[in-house]
Amino acid sequence: MIQDLVRHKVWANTSLLDAMRAHDPAASDPELRGLLHHIILADRFWFALSRAQPFDAVGESRVPSSLAGVIDQFAETHGAQLVWIAALEEGVLARELESPYFPGRRVTIAQAMMQVCLHSHGHRAQAATRLRSLGGTPPPMDFVMWLRDRPAGAVSDAAMRPLTHEDS
Repeated sequence: MIQDLVRHKVWANTSLLDAMRAHDPAASDPELRGLLHHIILADRFWFALSRAQPFDAVGESRVPSSLAGVIDQFAETHGAQLVWIAALEEGVLARELESPYFPGRRVTIAQAMMQVCLHSHGHRAQAATRLRSLGGTPPPMDFVMWLRDRPAGAVSDAAMRPLTHEDS
């Protein structure tokens, strides 16, 4: 289920980024860019922590000056996550993590991935509302829509590939 939730998150984020890129007022909106950066910042933090990788909070906190820069961050993170999640063994999900932002609290990798998925879900809803207020049309992003439409077979199928800003 964690693998499916992460794959859905990638699909939903990519769908939303596609819709924003296709609508100029959304693509140039600093509020949306900041919200999207917040989504990917948290995602990158928990992903790094789950892999015991360093995380440069100061550098990562800088909001890119364009939607293309944010899309690059999503693409890099999504690509690495899809590879990681496909090879993830069940036992790894139970490993405990401690965040420097929540000292004394431990969460498992499964719980960290659930946090990432739920966190991005909530903020995608905010971004979809903002996109609509700017005259755009949010894409369907429901989990059951992904279940129905997801590609059969490997994660590397074209429909699951991470978005890049060159895909215009």
